[in-house]
Amino acid sequence: MAIERIVMLVAGFMVLASALLSVYHAPEWLYLTGFVGVNLMFSAMTGFCPMVIFLRKFGFKHGAAFR
Repeated sequence: MAIERIVMLVAGFMVLASALLSVYHAPEWLYLTGFVGVNLMFSAMTGFCPMVIFLRKFGFKHGAAFR
């Protein structure tokens, strides 16, 4: 699986998980949703994503996410 797809998968999972946790546990979990959103905007504007560094170290390769 390509790095871009993994990043989108993890971001989507984190948003969904934090939204569910905010409904069923505590509303403070919405801060995690905001944090993920800010990181997505930051990476879109700068081209830098911290998660990519870790994924490269684990041997994942870049690929075309949308063909």
